[in-house]
Amino acid sequence: MMSERSAPPKDTAGPIAGDSHVACAMDAATEAFVAYRNMLFTVAYEMLGSATDAEDVLQETWLRWVGVDLDTVLDRRAFLVRITARQALKRLRTLGRRKESYVGPWLPEPLLTAPDVAEDVELADSVSMAMLLVLETLAPTERAVFVLREVFALDYDEIAQAVDKTPAAVRQIAHRARAHVAARRPRGTGSPAEHRAALQAFQAAVETGDLQGLLDILAPDVVALSDGGGVKHALLRPVVGVDKVARLLAVGWWKHDAERSVEPVQVNGGPGLLIRVDGEIDGVLAVRVENGYVTGAYHVRNPEKLSRVEREIAVSRRLPGH
Repeated sequence: MMSERSAPPKDTAGPIAGDSHVACAMDAATEAFVAYRNMLFTVAYEMLGSATDAEDVLQETWLRWVGVDLDTVLDRRAFLVRITARQALKRLRTLGRRKESYVGPWLPEPLLTAPDVAEDVELADSVSMAMLLVLETLAPTERAVFVLREVFALDYDEIAQAVDKTPAAVRQIAHRARAHVAARRPRGTGSPAEHRAALQAFQAAVETGDLQGLLDILAPDVVALSDGGGVKHALLRPVVGVDKVARLLAVGWWKHDAERSVEPVQVNGGPGLLIRVDGEIDGVLAVRVENGYVTGAYHVRNPEKLSRVEREIAVSRRLPGH
């Protein structure tokens, strides 16, 4: 039985009864789509920073894919990635306009990820909150080219077809995007074991309001961001510096006027905390750890962005078993 994560989008038309040729074609289309679905979701999510929009892109990709004559497709993976990237790029331009009217700071939609994602350092880095925020500073085409080239290692000809540019233009865009990201990307992430140790110390300090404990685990230039979407209380601007962030977490954020619980989880391939208030999910706090210290705290409270934090979401750069 296929899981919800790996199944084709729902409400798609089935084969025509009695038509074996159509049935075989549909079976082949479904098999290919299912095989690459987690990877396609990851392409769309890294381009958009939104799991909801990534799922919509996969729906659009599926509807186009089932209309393709598979006998004319030489590389199904490349073809599917090209459809996905095209649809994601169209949606990314729409999202840009939507974010202009967003209330308060915007953060990516958090994903609960399996522990093995953290073991794939490149994948974990590419879906991390910190990296997705860096990708937000790229123009839409630059972001698409960077994701397809640097994360999924597509060749320039494939990317050119996906973004409607010449291979030469794609090379220039890739070079520019790579330099832009390199100047802004976080450094020295550390091992999963270091992440767990830092998260344990961070969680203990946050739960008890231990100011000194926070001062000990936070990096001098730590940054705290929060996203309430205009619905929940959140910071209006980034808070920077160990003293300010420590006091915010010890006093300002952790209030004792309700029954709160904190659960350690994997968020976007890294350490994080799932926060419940009176038993209901209230937010996700993704934590960036570098060299044993917390350098970033990304608190998402917008209810529209919390629908996928009760179960793990599969992300992948490759086929299962590869």
